[in-house]
Amino acid sequence: MSGITTHVLDTSRGRPAAGVVVRLERGGTVLGTGRTDADGRARDLLPPDAGLHAAVYRLVFDTGAYFRERGVEAFYPHVSIDFQVRDPGQHHHVPLLLSTFGYSTYRGI
Repeated sequence: MSGITTHVLDTSRGRPAAGVVVRLERGGTVLGTGRTDADGRARDLLPPDAGLHAAVYRLVFDTGAYFRERGVEAFYPHVSIDFQVRDPGQHHHVPLLLSTFGYSTYRGI
C-alpha cells in the first residue's frame, strides 16, 4: 500500500464506486494512475520509486466515465482534490463521497 490511498463511495447507490479511474499528481506531474477495486478503494497510486514528499498533491477522479458506464447523467465530469502532505511519514487517506450532482471529501485514516 502506498502512502496515499483513496476510497470512493457512490452515495446515490449506497455502495462502493468500483472501477473509477484515479490519477495522482504532484506539481503537474502524473505520479500514478489506478482504478478503484470492488470495494471502491485505490491502494497503489504512488509508485514505490516516487517517494512521498512534503508537497501539494492532487487526486483526479474520472467521475463522468464512471456514471456514463452506468447509464446515468451526472453534473461533474471529474473531481479534483488538492491536499497537502506535511509529514511524509504519515499515511494519507483521502475518501470521496460521490453522487450524480455533488461530492464531498475529508482526511481519513
